[in-house]
Amino acid sequence: MQVLSEIEWTEARELHERRVSAWTQPHLLRQSHHQRHPTEDFLWDYYSLRPSLLTRWSPGWGVILQGESALHYLNRDGFTRYAEGVGLGAPPLSPRRREGWSWTLSLLEVTASRQPQCACYALHEWAMVYRIPVPRHAQLPLRVSQEQINDTLSRGTLCTHYDAFRFFTSAAAPLNPWQLDRSSQIEHEQPACLHANMDLYKWAYKLLPWIASEVVADAFALALDIRVLDMRASPYDVTHLDLSPIRVETPEGKEQFQQQQRLLAQRAAPLRLHLIQLYRELLQVSTPSLP
Repeated sequence: MQVLSEIEWTEARELHERRVSAWTQPHLLRQSHHQRHPTEDFLWDYYSLRPSLLTRWSPGWGVILQGESALHYLNRDGFTRYAEGVGLGAPPLSPRRREGWSWTLSLLEVTASRQPQCACYALHEWAMVYRIPVPRHAQLPLRVSQEQINDTLSRGTLCTHYDAFRFFTSAAAPLNPWQLDRSSQIEHEQPACLHANMDLYKWAYKLLPWIASEVVADAFALALDIRVLDMRASPYDVTHLDLSPIRVETPEGKEQFQQQQRLLAQRAAPLRLHLIQLYRELLQVSTPSLP
């Protein structure tokens, strides 16, 4: 167990809260004014972690907090008293939750074992508006014509992630070499996929409070940068958001996209390995609980 003095863990908590406020406060302000952000709000809408839970700090498994102020953590689920101070006990897992964590661990392990593929060019966003009269993000104008979208997609897609593929239009789905479904997700996930790496945020916060909040924040930061790349490569005009387009319909744009995709995959790799290690350890030390 790592032991943190009250000064050390208080500084860590305050640093985390300041960091995430740069993401949560603009979102909450927009909410109060009933405003939407086409890029950033995706992370709050698609994923289930509320701003308050992203802000709430946890030291994670294997850390003991010293000092009188640490005692208030005993009022939170999962925390217990040790001789040295306050920390998290072993996670109590129902059979259903254990099954879910085990599935996630398998997904992460298999994904990490595969070679990255960088030839999708984020065409999933194009496939979501292929041969339909009204774009999926109606609040965003298209930067290319519907004819250009149809022409670009007619050459096919290489999507390996079910949660992107399931939003393809009915006309676009047959253009993908794999007809993906949830049951075969582990068979196709690969470590350069934008959505697979964005999902590391989800697999991180699923472990709260047994994962350090700083790791969840790292995953959120990565997911946000991936979302930005996703929208820059999309057929939508996002220049009013101060985002320059990556024209993946051109050879130059494809090369630019692949460079950015590789950099993001490099950032994701150590995070994925950290999650694998933590899932393994927590599953090993966990205790049974009621379903």
